[in-house]
Amino acid sequence: MEFLVNIKITWPSAIPEDERVRLRRAEVALASELGKSGKLIRMWRVPGRRENWGLWRAEDPTQMHEILTSLPIWPFMDVEVHSLGVHPVDPLSLQAE
Repeated sequence: MEFLVNIKITWPSAIPEDERVRLRRAEVALASELGKSGKLIRMWRVPGRRENWGLWRAEDPTQMHEILTSLPIWPFMDVEVHSLGVHPVDPLSLQAE
């Protein structure tokens, strides 16, 4: 299944900058692994915000939840997940015919 995921990050002011740096590095490392494994397909930044949209793949919504909650910055995320289905006029699907 594919999922379109919107993630907004809100850092509490009580978190020291060195901890934020550590979490960001861990996030980048895990995102790289998720990309290599085919779970994270694409990622787009929302300019001027601590927000992104990503195209993800998982076996089902439960696995998608498990992937998201494994992210180091999970406790500071506001996440919105949209399940995606195949559309009959998707240009990519039409090319395969």
